[in-house]
Amino acid sequence: MDLQGQRRGPQHRWVAFCCFMMLSCRQSVSAQLKYSVPEEVKVGSVVGNIAKDLGLDISSLEERRFRIVSGSEDAQFAVHQNNGVLVVHKNIDREELCGSVVPCLINLKIVAENPMEIHYVGVEVLDVNDNLPTFQEEENVLEIPESTLIGRRFQLPTAHDPDVLTNTVRVYKLNQNEYFNIQIRERGEDKIPFLVLQKSLDREKHNEHKLILTAADGGNPPRSGTLNITVIVLDSNDNHPVFSQEVYSVTISENAGADTSVVRVKATDVDEGANGDVEYFFGGQLDRKIYDMFTLDKDSGDIRVKGELDFEKADVYKLDVHATDKGQPPMSTDCRVIIKILDENDNKPEIEVTSLSKTVSESSKPGTVVSLISITDKDAGLNGRVICSISDNVPFELKPSFQDNMYSLVLKQHVDRESVSQYDVTITATDCGQPPLSVYKTLSIDVSDVNDNKPEFLHSPYEVYLVENNVPGNVIFSVSASDKDLNENAALTYHIIRDESSQGKSASFLNINSENGQITALKSFDFETLKTFQFQVVASDSGTPSLSSNVTVNVFILDQNDNAPVILYPVSSNGSAEGVEEIPRNVNAGHLVTKVRAYDADIGYNGWLLFSLQQVTDHSLFGLDRYTGQIRTLRSFTETDEAEHKLLILVKDNGNVSLSATATVLVKLVEPKEAFAASDVKSSAKHDEENNVTFYLMITLGSVSALFLISIIVLIAMQCSKSTDYTSKYLQEPNYDGTLCHSIQYRSGDKRYMLVGPRMSVGSTIVPGSHANTLVLPDRRKTSEVGHCYY
Repeated sequence: MDLQGQRRGPQHRWVAFCCFMMLSCRQSVSAQLKYSVPEEVKVGSVVGNIAKDLGLDISSLEERRFRIVSGSEDAQFAVHQNNGVLVVHKNIDREELCGSVVPCLINLKIVAENPMEIHYVGVEVLDVNDNLPTFQEEENVLEIPESTLIGRRFQLPTAHDPDVLTNTVRVYKLNQNEYFNIQIRERGEDKIPFLVLQKSLDREKHNEHKLILTAADGGNPPRSGTLNITVIVLDSNDNHPVFSQEVYSVTISENAGADTSVVRVKATDVDEGANGDVEYFFGGQLDRKIYDMFTLDKDSGDIRVKGELDFEKADVYKLDVHATDKGQPPMSTDCRVIIKILDENDNKPEIEVTSLSKTVSESSKPGTVVSLISITDKDAGLNGRVICSISDNVPFELKPSFQDNMYSLVLKQHVDRESVSQYDVTITATDCGQPPLSVYKTLSIDVSDVNDNKPEFLHSPYEVYLVENNVPGNVIFSVSASDKDLNENAALTYHIIRDESSQGKSASFLNINSENGQITALKSFDFETLKTFQFQVVASDSGTPSLSSNVTVNVFILDQNDNAPVILYPVSSNGSAEGVEEIPRNVNAGHLVTKVRAYDADIGYNGWLLFSLQQVTDHSLFGLDRYTGQIRTLRSFTETDEAEHKLLILVKDNGNVSLSATATVLVKLVEPKEAFAASDVKSSAKHDEENNVTFYLMITLGSVSALFLISIIVLIAMQCSKSTDYTSKYLQEPNYDGTLCHSIQYRSGDKRYMLVGPRMSVGSTIVPGSHANTLVLPDRRKTSEVGHCYY
């Protein structure tokens, strides 16, 4: 056997090459390669080199997972990934695999990945003469009347050989004798032996004859089996029954129910009486399964269905029917009944899915193969022809293969996980029978994420209102962003953009938590030094490559009452808030004695100053304007009034926690002549002093105004560059006389800013429509989504 396998090795390759060349010249083929291998070869025997015949790179086969993926007979063969050789995996018995079907062809589906390739290989199992012809019984007994005429034929049992073609039964031989010889008749594909009487029988001479029937196949060398035949010579019943047909051929549907009549055979006997009464029996050499499928009425010859017919199990049945009379000895004859089963559409298609992957990346290109689909239907003809389709509204399509009922499920268009993360693809297979039968199978395909979405902030831009004198190290506000991707592609980190610009320098005093976006101030901000600034925060995901987006944060510092009023006049030479005023005794009521001037660095109510007399020697002499700080006489002086009067003036702001300062004014009453002389000297000195005060006041006002204008210009430039209108939160009275007596309030209900004048209290009401002491600014914050934070 080993020597035979070695000799056939080159022949196998030559047959594979010839088959490949023949198949390449034909349009309708079932395989790209076709090999042949005899049955019963050793396990491990080489069938052919698939990789070499297909022109594949042998070094990449293992990396590409070169393998067999389908077919119930795949276990018979295996392919080596190291060299692409197809070998026998287990013992091959052609008769077990294919029975009497010729040729015995096993179709294999070979797959290689990256890139996806599908190849179809057919392996024909060649028959070897490994089975003997056998008879079902070791001995057959024939009863032949002695009056039988020469030339009378008697059918003999047939031998069965599972092999096919030339290896099956080819010839029957009978041992040498003078009374009988053998005759072979063909009925369809079968060879039927008949025993022919060639010399008249004489029961008185030989009442029994022993014969040996030998059945030989056409193998090389041929194999054979024998049957012992005993012929018993009977007394004469000289007419035998005769069938109306030697062969009956009928068709019946596989759905025919039990007791359905198939055919009625009829045999006649010209004898009379018992010698002419005919009974019918099935031939004794029939397969036992036939007795389970059909019944025969022995009197009428009616054949009926007994079992359940199935075209897919057997499409034809061959029955031998014997007709025997009741004479002594009985005489018989036989006929062949061929029952063909008609296929009905009684089998649904079957769907076999070979999934290469249950996920598809959203970056996959159209044409990517997702699964291999094989459709089978056990029915034949149109009943076995299948139309395959998939559900609508899915980004997949079926691509048919060159082999019937083979498809590839491929990506039809790009997919987006953020829109649809999973697809349920329903595959429908419908045959062409009447009525058509369908089967469904659903594949769940997940879409894997790629980093294709930038982080998005909840607000853009952010507006933060921070009260000055904040505690360094505390969280002042936080930003938050989200990412539509998953896992690491959605894991965000935050950082602040730092540069050398003035805005960037302010951002250097901030720190951000990279994980949650909480921002802390590293220093305490002072409204009087810095009123507003902006910076940018960047949110980046952890995908590869990383994607990011940024947002602008506008920070507005809110004023706190942290500056006490400063007395500008009176101021003594040693720096204390003290001064001496001389006035004539003869002044009238309402005379301006002096004016106390003060300054507060805060704004609004925190910088709105009020003046009050804390101490005075005579309350009836002097009065103080609480808003301007002017000290005037309330009445004329008398001779009894003292010459000196001390006034203690308290200056305080209107903050929640009020801050204050005091000034002392000593008023001296002099005679008119002295007052004029002193006034000339004092007016000169006072004029110089007032010039100095005016100079310092102008420097202060100029600095504040310049800082205000710069802030306004920067804000306007920022708004123009970002198409966002930010309204200045802080305004200052242009006619400043040394006392900041205005405040700005934002009325959220009216959506406007109000400039509160010195003659208005916090709770005062303005008549609607009036613009007196009110600066109305439009609220344009709806033009963009702005996040407001107050701290």
